[in-house]
Amino acid sequence: QVQLVESGGGSVQAGGSLTLSCTASGYTYTSASVTWFRQAPGKEREGVSVIYTGTGDTFYADSVKGRFTISHDKAKNTIYLRMRDLEPEDTAMYYCAARTGRVFSGWKYPQSYDYWGQGTQVTVSR
Repeated sequence: QVQLVESGGGSVQAGGSLTLSCTASGYTYTSASVTWFRQAPGKEREGVSVIYTGTGDTFYADSVKGRFTISHDKAKNTIYLRMRDLEPEDTAMYYCAARTGRVFSGWKYPQSYDYWGQGTQVTVSR
């Protein structure tokens, strides 16, 4: 049984930093596409960043470029999202999602993924 478990969310002031973690059990992030999504109340789920664990390639939504960094720790079978210079607009529930193989142009689409975590809340206050 595959489980993705997110952690690391919390409440911070604008300009602060958080690091989210997504640890898998029953699944190994080998040659996988792993994406962080976020969803704010009343808004659609948004793809934030993807890492292709087979190559190490990463991509980011324009809204987070230069502020967020996605990475993969093979030994811990964990994907991280380091977030800095947080803004109130970053407030959302953050989810990680994974699928085996590379997702090409559709990395921002939730339907591209087979496995999802339960989410971790990030709240950024002014």
